Amino acid sequence: MNQNALQIYERWLQSEIIDSQSKQELLKLRAHPEKIVELFGSELAFGTGGLRGIMGIGLNRMNIYTLRKTTQGLANYLIENQKSDELKVVIAYDTRMYSREFAEEAALVLAANGIQALVFPEPRPTPLLSFAVRELKCAAGVVITASHNPPEYNGYKVYGPDGAQIAAHFLDNLTLAIKQVDILHTVKTIKKETAKTKGLLQILTSEIDQKYLNKVRNLSQAKPKKKLKVVFTPLHGTGMSFIPTLLKESGYLDLFVVEEQAQPDPYFSTVKIPNPESISSFKLAFKLACEKKANLIIATDPDCDRLGCAIRVKDEYHFLTGNQIGALILEYFLSQLKLKNKLPNNGVLIKTVVTNDLGKKIAAAYGIETLETLTGFKYIGEKIRNFEKTGKYTFLFGYEESHGYLVDTFTRDKDANIAALLLTELTAYYWEKGLNLLEVLEKLYQEHGYFAEDLISMEVQNQKMVSEIMSILKQEVPKAASLQAVEKRDFELGKRYNLITNEISELDFPQSKVLAYHYNDHSWFAFRPSGTEPKVKFYFSAIGKNQKEAEKKLENLKKTVLELIKG
Repeated sequence: MNQNALQIYERWLQSEIIDSQSKQELLKLRAHPEKIVELFGSELAFGTGGLRGIMGIGLNRMNIYTLRKTTQGLANYLIENQKSDELKVVIAYDTRMYSREFAEEAALVLAANGIQALVFPEPRPTPLLSFAVRELKCAAGVVITASHNPPEYNGYKVYGPDGAQIAAHFLDNLTLAIKQVDILHTVKTIKKETAKTKGLLQILTSEIDQKYLNKVRNLSQAKPKKKLKVVFTPLHGTGMSFIPTLLKESGYLDLFVVEEQAQPDPYFSTVKIPNPESISSFKLAFKLACEKKANLIIATDPDCDRLGCAIRVKDEYHFLTGNQIGALILEYFLSQLKLKNKLPNNGVLIKTVVTNDLGKKIAAAYGIETLETLTGFKYIGEKIRNFEKTGKYTFLFGYEESHGYLVDTFTRDKDANIAALLLTELTAYYWEKGLNLLEVLEKLYQEHGYFAEDLISMEVQNQKMVSEIMSILKQEVPKAASLQAVEKRDFELGKRYNLITNEISELDFPQSKVLAYHYNDHSWFAFRPSGTEPKVKFYFSAIGKNQKEAEKKLENLKKTVLELIKG
């Protein structure tokens, strides 16, 4: 047995810090030494997305003790690096189990360190937290959420003073600060009433909500002239906070909410996983939409930063991909700016390297440059921060294929409230012109090429499997029928390999375990391990002269890659 894990386990049992209920849980582990190793043999790692893990007792679980340690590390970092007498941190939380309690525990650790904690009174969307950090001039922000993970998970994300997820230098120093905290001896906390009396714990009012909503409303480009029927489901999450009111105030009065999913439910009992990227989450929404003959269905995830949708065409509902939704919002938004002579000369689109190239082609048609980032909105937020320093670009739109979208810069993370408003608006706009969204997409394909795409997630047992797959793909170029590989991009080594001339150049990206191959017709595939789940992901994108050709190329590419890794 791992002796270190056993020693840590015994220290937890003997500690006065650990509450009696937790000690009862710990005592039950005595008969299960392998479980002690699992729970105490390693710590829940603070990574690029913060903490995320299964809730329970132990170092390798999300609980009040691991959360307090993380928050003490954050407090130590802020006190050391932010030279201010009045440090503030704003805290939001979603509808998950213990999210509210975790938010309060984090607030009390900050307060015990002399940092004012500003806490939302109820579950709120993650993008509002991003806005609040900026608006309230906070040193940092914390949101308690595990996004669309299963109900047994929770998480802890940190935002910098610009409202974006923390940058690399902040992350590295914060991770070090957290490691230096002794979970049983050097964590400070304070009683709730004491924190309030000292003015170190403040519950926010609806004023911040309204300031944020005013910014979102200002992004509206047109008012509906025809009645559009919309079904909305927050999938038991924070989307219920604003979206119904936002849409009705904007003139979309025929709005129907899926009542079974309208209330917070930490078990997400009506869905397998509360993920709007998955069509399976739309089961109840499809039922209500059929009853109401709704034109549009919108779903958001528990922390309301991702959005999925389906549209009705001839009494059938069609589920749209994240790439398609992004292309539609981008086309609509840019066309409206052009119509109003508001397109800036230095406008820019930002997309991730695993998002398809339809958006890039749309942007080019409007004279807008496209920049790419690694997967994750933290990198898009980082680009926006750089633009503010240099003035080189004006940010217009950022998105990723995993259903995250951002317009404007008053928030610095993907925002499903903004996406819901603009998607509803553009659906009404084109409907008034006699077009459904599939017809709008067809027009875009006719102009820019037909795109076919797929994402395949594969569960892995350990890191060795990930390394083996990566090694195979690095050593052997996948040769799909009728496609010639022209470029390999190895983001782990930071190298771009021209497979025609054998030239090697540098990639201007942070190091990451991502590998991509690009082909002579602009089709491509990419491979990366998931940052939040025990999975690896294969992204495929093919382009053709028509849909049939694009889909045939896609199938050839998928078959080639999957056969290669399976040997």
